[in-house]
Order: sequence, then C-alpha cells, then structure tokens
Amino acid sequence: MVGIIMGSDSDLPIMQEAIDVLESMDIQIEVDIVSAHRTPEKLFDYSKNAHTRGIKVIIAGAGGAAHLPGMVASMSPLPVIGVPVKSRNSIDGWDSVLSILQMPGGVPVATVALDGAKNAGILAAQIIGASDKCVLDKIIAFKEGLKLKVEKASERVRK
Repeated sequence: MVGIIMGSDSDLPIMQEAIDVLESMDIQIEVDIVSAHRTPEKLFDYSKNAHTRGIKVIIAGAGGAAHLPGMVASMSPLPVIGVPVKSRNSIDGWDSVLSILQMPGGVPVATVALDGAKNAGILAAQIIGASDKCVLDKIIAFKEGLKLKVEKASERVRK
C-alpha cells in the first residue's frame, strides 16, 4: 500500500524509521532505490505506474539536491511525502529541505522534517486510515500511546 523509495542505499538508515512505523501497523510496503539523477528511466516508470500496483501513498527520501520527491510528484497521481535526508555532501540538510519543500504550484509534496522518516510513515498511515478503518484504529491507538507516554513522564518529573 505504501511505496518507500530513496535516492541511495545510504538513505536507508533514516528511511528505516518509516519502514518500522508502517510494519508496526501491518501496512504493506514496497521498498526500493530510485535515483532521480542516476536512474531516470526507473524514476519515470515507478512514478507513472505505482498506483497500478496498489500503492496508495509514496514516501520518497533524498539528500543533497533532493529531486526525487518532486519528480515523483510531477508524474504520479498519488500523494507523495518527501523526507529530506542530511547527506554527507549536504549543506547541513538545508539543500534537501528546500529542494523538497519549495515545489511549484500544482505539484504538491508533503514535506516532513530533516531526517523525519518516522513522521512520514505516520502521515502515510493517516492518509490510508482515512479510508481504512483497521488502519485508522491503529492510528488512534498510536496517538493514545503517545499521550500515555507523556503522562507517565510527567508523573516521574513532577514535584
């Protein structure tokens, strides 16, 4: 249901957080490396055909110039969530953030924080949960868990 792609295998440690979130909610995923600059034909094929394989949301992580999320969004009818990844050749990650965030009108990319793949996974689950009650219930339980975690921490530190 969710396609998770990244520009390089060096992005996998960050993107693993999205994988983990979605797997914890029993949401089917496919994971692949699709480079906007090194494999443009694969990028075109993936973007134009993901919906025909049952993908409902695409999470695209990329560092540096970070063209992957925007290029996918330009060709796919699906919602795209961009994850800016701070890479070794990055300018503190700002190049990635701005490349994904500053999309032209008509080509939206939902953008999470730098290295924010966990939130990308949660957002993808919420999008799917809008039309899937089972996933929605898991999101509700997840949010309740966040609340309980804060309440327990508050009890520990309160004086």
